Amino acid sequence: MAISPTAEGFRAAFRRPSLALAEIMWRWIAGATAAAVFVFGLFEYLDTLPVTNGELLFLRTRHPYLVGEAIAHILRGSLNRAALAALLAVLMLGVLWIIAASVGRVATVRALLDYFAIDVAGKVSVGSIPDDGNRDVANNLSANAARQSAPLPALLRLSSLRAAMALAAVFGFVGAAILAGFASPDVHPRPGLAFLLFLPLAGLIWFVWWVLNWLLSLAGMFAVRDAEDAVGAIASATAFCRQHTGAIFAVSIWTGLAHLVALVGASTVASMPLGFAGVVPWRLVVAADMVVTLAYFAVADWLYMARLGGYVCIAQTPQALLAPLPPAPRPAPPPIQPTIDRNELILGDLPMPIVSG
Repeated sequence: MAISPTAEGFRAAFRRPSLALAEIMWRWIAGATAAAVFVFGLFEYLDTLPVTNGELLFLRTRHPYLVGEAIAHILRGSLNRAALAALLAVLMLGVLWIIAASVGRVATVRALLDYFAIDVAGKVSVGSIPDDGNRDVANNLSANAARQSAPLPALLRLSSLRAAMALAAVFGFVGAAILAGFASPDVHPRPGLAFLLFLPLAGLIWFVWWVLNWLLSLAGMFAVRDAEDAVGAIASATAFCRQHTGAIFAVSIWTGLAHLVALVGASTVASMPLGFAGVVPWRLVVAADMVVTLAYFAVADWLYMARLGGYVCIAQTPQALLAPLPPAPRPAPPPIQPTIDRNELILGDLPMPIVSG
């Protein structure tokens, strides 16, 4: 019987909640560290800013021009130190994300490989695929079990490439804004035209970054399964996409739709506390929105594991089980039974005998 990789991915996420928990742990550790560094760094930077009595007087006037002048005077001479500190913090957080992403991917992919190895072995044992397919599956499982070398160096390189792609995308957005700004000079400002030129450039940059980031993320599965280096994992991921385009597209579409539903639901629920902002304390509103946001992040990470489980299912399951079943042959229509009895004498072509009285 043919199986659905999308359903198998969701089933794996349901049966193995520890996979989603592991994904949530390493993602949230990196995110919490970044948030803590930002908050504490901001407060420490504000504590180092000197504020004179004249600047404080300008701030208390609440006049936009005077407040702007006071802030500019306060920040004068200290932005260089803040920029250097922020650059160092981003670099250290990037290193933390690379290490956490690599270690987390090793744990989750190996667990999914073990899960689907047992699942595929169960399907093979009941004779659901031909004998040739059984031998191929057994050979693949034994080869995968034998190649259990350390995939961490390859994953570190792949994660570094993903971080470099994100940095390149940021510079690309800045370059797109500069190019679009040439259409709106100071002499003849045309902000609408500049915005219209910026949108397609930004969309193209985002699409290229998304495709490359997705491919590098998929390559991590082959780095763990086949113990390949970064280049070999990328080549395997590309070949995998060419061979199973339809199945990969189906898994991505269904999990993407589920993610969209979760995003819309979370946005709707998060907007409800904002309607009571004038009635309830603002701390309660912020706390409610933070709870909704964290719940959405948890659901998004769970859906990511379901999608990754679908990809692993496609890679580990024989093609005979993934192929749709051929349509059943239609039964032959019954022979048409005539409604006229040809044996009736009245329908015969012989002359009727004359019966004498």
